[in-house]
Amino acid sequence: MNNRYDFIYLFDCKDGNPNGDPDAANAPRIDPQDMHGLVSDVCLKRKVRNFALLAKERAAGYDIFVQQGEILNDRILDTHKSLGHDVDAKTKKATREQVSDARGAMCKRYFDVRTFGAVMSTGANAGQVRGPVQLSFSRSVDAILPLDVSITRMAVTDAKEANAPNQTMGRKNLIPYGLYRCHGFISAHLARDTGFGNDDLDLLWQALTQMFDHDRSASRGTMAPQKLIVFKHDSALGNAPAHKLFERVTVCRKPSVAVARDFSDYDVSIERDGLPAGVEVIDKI
Repeated sequence: MNNRYDFIYLFDCKDGNPNGDPDAANAPRIDPQDMHGLVSDVCLKRKVRNFALLAKERAAGYDIFVQQGEILNDRILDTHKSLGHDVDAKTKKATREQVSDARGAMCKRYFDVRTFGAVMSTGANAGQVRGPVQLSFSRSVDAILPLDVSITRMAVTDAKEANAPNQTMGRKNLIPYGLYRCHGFISAHLARDTGFGNDDLDLLWQALTQMFDHDRSASRGTMAPQKLIVFKHDSALGNAPAHKLFERVTVCRKPSVAVARDFSDYDVSIERDGLPAGVEVIDKI
């Protein structure tokens, strides 16, 4: 890759919980000072990983390192063994040269390692990778209203509950609506280090535009990508500060709308005039 990229990703959630906080009974994440909603970067990265698995079906070079139920140290050790490294079975110590070779092999094998990076210094040790693709926390454009809703069922678990007057089984956390804005960054220099190439970049864009369609859940309501605005630099170092480019994109609720309940309730404007030389704006959505 010879180009730096900065991008703005807008997605929304309707009647669902976009990202629950386990430290708050799985309630939607919020900034307590202004009540704006938050979605963690790892939440979106998980969806990208899952989409890559579906799209590539673990083709060579597109396996996923961080998966549910997988033992990461075993995968690191397997990579050492595939390279013929005589890593001690008990101490799992590897030489510096072996660590470097294993790090390169992990980047080549796993899409998420060369994209987002990984800490692989545990176990047999394959070093650390600083990923070229980084995401910010997503923040809602307006304040959100977290709701705690009771849910019931007709059936019972035990016979002793058969005559109970109220079969309440739990609660559900959701927000009526929230439009979230995420900032993303892609470093060409780090991409060269990990082997992240143009095919990987195309898969990333595809994931951001389609991943919600393969991540449906009753608890998440209706989530959808609404805008993906990419600033492409014609150099690896970049031609303008990312924050100045992001300032050119304004998202605001329409004056006639008191409470937003749909993406159409917002206006999105991009200041295209006077762009810094060497910067191109690309609308992916």
